[in-house]
Amino acid sequence: MNKAKLVMFIYALAAILSMIGIGFSVSLIGVTGTEYDKAGIMGVIACIVVLCIIFMMAFKTKRKFKEQGLL
Repeated sequence: MNKAKLVMFIYALAAILSMIGIGFSVSLIGVTGTEYDKAGIMGVIACIVVLCIIFMMAFKTKRKFKEQGLL
């Protein structure tokens, strides 16, 4: 496997894990009642921020790899 594709796979895996974190945080709000509402909301916000950062880094890296002819 090309090293560039491996890097892009790692970015995709990180994005998937962040999306799973969003789902887990939403379920934390819904299932446990009012005890963990604050933690669930903070988890959703944190995972959305992390997801945006991952996407920005991945698109920059993809553009760099395309310019180099690796993708």
